Amino acid sequence: MDAEKRYKEWMNRLSETDPLREELAEIKGDEKEITDRFYRDIEFGTAGLRGICGAGTNRMNRLTVGRATQGIANYILSTKKDPERGVVIAYDCRHFSREFSEQAAEILAGNGIRVYLFPSLRPTPELSFALRKLGCISGINMTASHNPREYNGYKVYWEDGAQISGAVSDGMQTEIEKLDYFDAPQRMAMEQAQASGKIVMLSADMDRAYLDYVESLSQHSGSELNLDISAVYTPLNGAGSVPFMQMAEERGFRNLHIVKEQKNPDPDFTTVPFPNPENPENFAYAEKLGQKEEAELLIATDPDSDRMAVEIRMEDGSYRFLNGNQTGALLIYYLASSRKEKGTLTGKQAMIKSIVTGDFGRKICEDYGIHVFETLTGFKNICGKIPEVEKEGFQYFFGYEESIGCAPGEAVRDKDGICAGMLVLEMAAYYSARGMHMRDVLHALYEKYGYFKEDQVSIVEKGMEGAAKIQKIMDTFRNLSDDELTKRGIRIRIDYKNGWKDIPPQNAMKFIRTDGSWFAVRPSGTEPKLKLYFYSEDVSEKAAEEKLRSMKQMVLPL
Repeated sequence: MDAEKRYKEWMNRLSETDPLREELAEIKGDEKEITDRFYRDIEFGTAGLRGICGAGTNRMNRLTVGRATQGIANYILSTKKDPERGVVIAYDCRHFSREFSEQAAEILAGNGIRVYLFPSLRPTPELSFALRKLGCISGINMTASHNPREYNGYKVYWEDGAQISGAVSDGMQTEIEKLDYFDAPQRMAMEQAQASGKIVMLSADMDRAYLDYVESLSQHSGSELNLDISAVYTPLNGAGSVPFMQMAEERGFRNLHIVKEQKNPDPDFTTVPFPNPENPENFAYAEKLGQKEEAELLIATDPDSDRMAVEIRMEDGSYRFLNGNQTGALLIYYLASSRKEKGTLTGKQAMIKSIVTGDFGRKICEDYGIHVFETLTGFKNICGKIPEVEKEGFQYFFGYEESIGCAPGEAVRDKDGICAGMLVLEMAAYYSARGMHMRDVLHALYEKYGYFKEDQVSIVEKGMEGAAKIQKIMDTFRNLSDDELTKRGIRIRIDYKNGWKDIPPQNAMKFIRTDGSWFAVRPSGTEPKLKLYFYSEDVSEKAAEEKLRSMKQMVLPL
């Protein structure tokens, strides 16, 4: 069915007073807008749904959420797992997050599946933690993570606590596709569901258990730390404010300041262009407060608190943004050196990183005898690999990727910005007690392990035409001849389209040059963009920068 036909079907089947119909009536005759809203079903991609809120099959709305939830309920029931084990549901501060979470809870309850529902917004990592602690079959979080304000999303988890992938994701998608958007899902009203025990509201006990877990991952405490170190935290108007500040108070940090303009939930994210802490511009308020308080460290988490980014104070009082590779390497070194000091490194630890994450952390791990495993991008793959490495006799040590995501402990099978932020704050306080700044530690690591440089370029192409352009660029890279590769100094091309070694298929490629530098290219799984990743390494910063510049100059005209 083409977009125009779908549009007319929705107009015919929605009631005159339905807000979705009223919204669609406003775009009558707008071919471009109708096409964008209806040219496809919203993709059940990176662990669920994510898209702009609005009317249409390619939008987040009550019909797409209802269809997805009924399909997931059908899949869960088809597995013959005990429905009393339940599904845990959380949500963040975005528009319609609470409404979508309650809708999903009522549909699952109507299908005889118990639901554990958080009464207010919570971080994504707490959802993953709660799922495993309660022994649930699945978990759902209504969040669009770091996407722009007009987006919302629907993250889905499985019983291992990780985001769905593989057979589970495919099975859910199959069940969803069997359903019509206008098929009324089975549903039990909230009041009735709570009275019957089908919907259980979670209490503060779960918050306490999650924070106890986070704090259990500390490496040093008390007099080992400079608890007076000045630092700034911003939750970017998301879910991190309460748990992060409570953690800091309980751990005794006396000089942590929160950005007041970004403290409370705000679905419009009025202080930033879009709420991604990976964007250094979003540290503007934190930098202003940092200058006032002479803070050594600035920490930001995204709306659902799974991502965490850092800026460190330089000699001249300015702040330097650390990318995910640098933050990951610093945390790996801090954890590895602390555990070596305690004698708890056994040679059977495992670090897991994505194929587009740099090699800085790998080098540190190899120096400490920590085994390194690679996966496809996304924490559904990174944390999804934990059971596999454990079966091989390894103990999970750390997982991260370049897009400012870290999973410091195995009880949370996803990025954990609260836990990672705690460890960064602790790390800065630990080195401060020894007269060192974070900039000194980073410089020392570069001197020891080599200078690593990285850059990322994103090509944004929206809508159906944009998706075709992105695929055309991927085809160009994929079809480069051996002569063309040699001419560009590329000695190895790895195409993950059909899988590679033990890594499953993904529309991604990696190119390794004769000088050891490399670049990778892949479409984003959550945004309408193509991502290009560039990495170099050398014994000096200048040489590494020149390698990076040369490679980008060679690649970007493609």
